[in-house]
Amino acid sequence: MKPTQLFCFAAGLALALPPVQAQTASTVKPAYDPLKTFAPLTLPDPVNSYRSSNGAPGPQYWQQKVDYDLHASIDTAAKRLTGVETISYTNNSPDALDCLWLQLEQNIYKTDSRSVAARGAMGARRRPTTGPNSTDGYQFDSVEILSDGEYAKKHAAPAKVEFVISDTRMQVRLPTPLAHGSHTRLLIHYHYTIPGIFGGRTSWGKAKQGEIYDIAQWYPRMAVYDDLRGWDTQPYLGNEFYCEYGHIDYTVTVPANFLVTGSGELMNPKDVLTPTEQARFAQAKASDTTIVIRTADEASANAALPTATTTKTWHFAMDNTRDAVFSASPAFMWDAARMNIPAGPGGNGATAPAHAALAQSVYPTESAGNEAWGRSTEYLKDAVEHFSQRWFPYPYPNAINIAGFSTGMEYPGVLFDGIQDKGKELFWVTAHEIGHTWFPMIVGFNERRNAWMDEGFNTFIDIYESDDFEGGVYGPKRDGEYAPGGGEPADEIAVVMQDPEAPLLLSRADAIKETYRHPITYFKSAFGLRLLREDILGPQRFDVAFRKFIRDWAYKHPSPSDFFRAMASEGGEDLDYFWRGYYFNNWTLDLAVTDVSPVDKDDPSKGTQITVANVGQLVLPATLRVEFGQNNAVHIAIPAETWIQNTSHTFTVSGAQGKPTRVVLDPDHHLPDTNRANNVVAVP
Repeated sequence: MKPTQLFCFAAGLALALPPVQAQTASTVKPAYDPLKTFAPLTLPDPVNSYRSSNGAPGPQYWQQKVDYDLHASIDTAAKRLTGVETISYTNNSPDALDCLWLQLEQNIYKTDSRSVAARGAMGARRRPTTGPNSTDGYQFDSVEILSDGEYAKKHAAPAKVEFVISDTRMQVRLPTPLAHGSHTRLLIHYHYTIPGIFGGRTSWGKAKQGEIYDIAQWYPRMAVYDDLRGWDTQPYLGNEFYCEYGHIDYTVTVPANFLVTGSGELMNPKDVLTPTEQARFAQAKASDTTIVIRTADEASANAALPTATTTKTWHFAMDNTRDAVFSASPAFMWDAARMNIPAGPGGNGATAPAHAALAQSVYPTESAGNEAWGRSTEYLKDAVEHFSQRWFPYPYPNAINIAGFSTGMEYPGVLFDGIQDKGKELFWVTAHEIGHTWFPMIVGFNERRNAWMDEGFNTFIDIYESDDFEGGVYGPKRDGEYAPGGGEPADEIAVVMQDPEAPLLLSRADAIKETYRHPITYFKSAFGLRLLREDILGPQRFDVAFRKFIRDWAYKHPSPSDFFRAMASEGGEDLDYFWRGYYFNNWTLDLAVTDVSPVDKDDPSKGTQITVANVGQLVLPATLRVEFGQNNAVHIAIPAETWIQNTSHTFTVSGAQGKPTRVVLDPDHHLPDTNRANNVVAVP
């Protein structure tokens, strides 16, 4: 998801940082307690047969499977979506289930929703308008069990089933418990009013030449039943999703002059595209440069047609997905290009061969041009190819960027971005939203509990895409670079870490106030991975461990404990001190040079003693630079274990180069040191 201010910390967090300046050595009295930092750490989720000690799924790991068959139609006059849904649910758990829980996210728009109580009248991700900003949520015409699977013996025809709705959840009470290995099907007929722009993640709005419908959270979805909590039924207050994987097959019926694009593969192009569009579509699949499939003139002519009384039905399908969304409009332009995906690991230990996928963009004519959406497909193609090379091959047949009114939001294979986005902002938001394919669309994090995992992990991989694209023309994108007052990313993170009101990374997502959502959920989380890669493990160890974590948990549900164990085990490092200080607490780092003295004041050749103290409770590996005049320096590594028993340590530097002129801790500003004034000592 795109932050409200994509790369900015919220105003009000800018505590003053001391300037970096030369000083003479001084005495610092550390408050640091080594036994507190290096105490044994017990992670929240225990090791068992489902989740292994190395952070991988255990030998008896299980997961439910959910397939959907969906048929939706949109009444553009009434702004109503009508749906028929068949859910095929397989119980792979060891438990017999006497009920099923579904998620009803459209109910967030009801005036009495829990989101309104928790977040105010607008709720999370909802935008103000001059008109009404609520709907009646889902309206159910029928909820039935189909006669197959476990129920075939007792139900010869679809049977109505008892259900209870509570806010954004529905409990379906089964007449017969669903045993391990069994499956059942629910048949649901429903409709709802499509929210206007106030809907945020899903909406309809008017572009210059026609309406755009960004349709998400549009069908009741199964809640996750897992080994950690059983049914995970957190209400939808605004912090995204936790969904099961399976196959989704869906059709969308709209006025005949509408263009529809959505998650998965278009299954009936000959039924819905003109012969010219079919030919261009085929050309795009073989082209590394962008091919225009529907031009601006064609989009304008199409949008100018009278309101169609006839309809077309668009058919899509998608495998190994946790969701599907679509957009529909008569005003869309459309272009596409081939993406070249390298061979690599696939799901369930399989190897995915090298293959091609299609990057696509649809947008209204006011978004056209090479300064704006004319380069969207190029940006999308580059990001997917680089993420595939670095981390895990892109698994889906299409990646689609859509300009509409539900801006800055991600779904499997689909991005909702802004009509007005252009230039580097369009590049950044495109790379960020498609990056969510890896977290949480492939690696299925629980976003409602642990938003820091999907947003922070994705913000982290964004850094390297900004460095890669055209030699970094839109880079560097760094975590704190756009904070008020600017500054190095580490210094900006240090500002947040000093704030006594800042929540912990391991806070429940809904409990984090908007003021801190970006600094904590996005940037502190991303910077933690940057520290782990660049300063603690190093790229050679980090990259192997991170790729293995992605591979192990592709299309599965890892917890924070699984991630912590995976990186420590495969990275070959005891990281309990880091997890405790940075994730479980908001401890601060303050390293200080407290003394610089000759070993023998009468003989500089005997070397120099440099004393460094750890003043804060957070511990991180550091670098000490000892300078001997211009372009001559010695670098000393200070490992985390330096502080396992001590609050200070004295290093001896050879006198072969004479007397030092200056001593600097963390010379490249990699670390979130809260007091850089005591990092530098000029030697008189």
